[in-house]
Amino acid sequence: FSPQRELPIIGKIAIGSLKNKFLILLPGALVISAFAPWALTPLLMMGGAYLCFEASEKIWEKLAGHDQGETAPDELALSSAEQEKKMVGSAIRTDLILSAEITAIALADLAERPLATQAAALAVVGLLITVAVYGAVALIVKMDDIGLHLAQRRLASTRALGRGLVRAMPMVLTGLATIGTGAMLWVGGGILVHGLHEYHLDLVPGVIEGLGQAAGQVPLIGPVTGWLATATASAVVGLVTGGVIVAILHFIPRGKRAAH
Repeated sequence: FSPQRELPIIGKIAIGSLKNKFLILLPGALVISAFAPWALTPLLMMGGAYLCFEASEKIWEKLAGHDQGETAPDELALSSAEQEKKMVGSAIRTDLILSAEITAIALADLAERPLATQAAALAVVGLLITVAVYGAVALIVKMDDIGLHLAQRRLASTRALGRGLVRAMPMVLTGLATIGTGAMLWVGGGILVHGLHEYHLDLVPGVIEGLGQAAGQVPLIGPVTGWLATATASAVVGLVTGGVIVAILHFIPRGKRAAH
């Protein structure tokens, strides 16, 4: 897509995200809080499994070379408008899952508060997250344009800064994509581990807790190493879970077709 279309697309995604939060997530969360608080943990685990699947699928596509310029025939047949609609829909769907996870976590902390307080807090959280996330995305998208503008200024230092921004953007975007994938595995795996603990299935949570405590014994940087060990172990749980889902969705159906 051209740079002129990037910000409108981000705007569409942000508007879709807000609609989902205020028309679906907020009413749904309040209904669950009032009538089925027991459903929070399984819903969180379902969302966590989806995040693990999304991240694992990205890793599989990278390893299999599916993101190296190979475009599926059905995607080639799509018009520019259809591609935009598909991309916006996919982004909104992923945002919905992430927002649902954040909403459920916030709701668990607000379970003892009055319903009106829960509604107000969730509305503020949803609005702030949307503004912060999509504001940052818009800034990143326009960073190369800012760099080009600075590269045309009179001061040599300003021009150097502008050229540096332009050159750095591909690496920044690649780094953000990698960090995002790792974060999805960590968050999704962590939610699954927490859910297992809630259901008193403490084998995996116990192992991860033990690893975190052992890594936390390192002098001076114990809190950092302890957190890293716990986060890494949670990400491994997320990768295994997501890998199983990817295998089920991609390989088993293909095997059935080959058998016929």
